[in-house]
Amino acid sequence: MRHNKKFNHLGRTASHRNAMLSNMACSLIKHKRITTTVAKAKALKKFVEPLITKSKEDTTNSRRVVFSNLQDKFAVTELFKEISVKVADRPGGYTRIIKTGHRLGDNAEMCFIELVDYNENMAKTAAKKATRTRRSKKTTTEAPAAEAVEATTEEAPKAE
Repeated sequence: MRHNKKFNHLGRTASHRNAMLSNMACSLIKHKRITTTVAKAKALKKFVEPLITKSKEDTTNSRRVVFSNLQDKFAVTELFKEISVKVADRPGGYTRIIKTGHRLGDNAEMCFIELVDYNENMAKTAAKKATRTRRSKKTTTEAPAAEAVEATTEEAPKAE
């Protein structure tokens, strides 16, 4: 029975899994986006998001805790100097997983995992979507559209 065993072992020993997640987290911090399988990305998300939350508070203890997980001075410096500043007001959800299809060799489900605040393309599309408003169109008959035009012209002088 698998009661209360939610952890994905990824077919590896504990030391191999910890080393792999540490390396993937360092690569994600350095490059802001990496391509991997969906299972590894989900495991990485659970590994790296608490570290990003810990980096919001720049103390000696939090740096030591993050370094014990990452084992890379450059990644820790990058995390505390740049990433923590950018995600300071975000309450969580620092990473995004976008599925890209299946790998050619073994048909593994592939995706890329990225830091949310570092994708300028998604930020531009989100800003464009926010500015657009939705308006209903009555194109079934001409009479209601004409009445709507008359109603707006009558309301305009009242507003002034």
